[in-house]
Amino acid sequence: MRRVVPLALSGVVAAQAGAAELTVSVEIPRLNVAEYHRPYVALWLERKDAGAVGTLAVWYDLKLKDREGEKWLKDLRQWWRRIGRDLALPVDGVTAATRAPGTHKLVFAADRAPLAGLAPGSYELVIEAAREVGGRELLRIPFDWPAAAPSTAAASGEHELGAVSLTVQP
Repeated sequence: MRRVVPLALSGVVAAQAGAAELTVSVEIPRLNVAEYHRPYVALWLERKDAGAVGTLAVWYDLKLKDREGEKWLKDLRQWWRRIGRDLALPVDGVTAATRAPGTHKLVFAADRAPLAGLAPGSYELVIEAAREVGGRELLRIPFDWPAAAPSTAAASGEHELGAVSLTVQP
């Protein structure tokens, strides 16, 4: 089941994006279940009109023989429909192995894709998680780009994702 949680950032206005960056903190909760599998997770940016801008990260099982892990990326349904099916995987700097329970921090610089050349405007960070013998979850955090001052927003999942925060630096 997916849960969409819109949260607004305060104090964000347009400015130059020279050294700007996005910092994302994603918590993978420790679940007490009989058969635990690490979730596949995708993080991407969308415009307010739901148009996909680009993928920030995709975590999946890279070690399965014959690239079998890629077959299960379709379970990240929203990401797959908007961006995933058009990618040639693995993508250097984007794809990585699944993550263990805990908090994981990612930093994205404004001068690297998909932030490079990102037009000023309103966007959403979208985080989707799916787990074998588990559930699915989707969170959205709106933000404006570029930021004039540091701003932070957060969302919290119920099952597959824990606390997720986004910090936008000018």
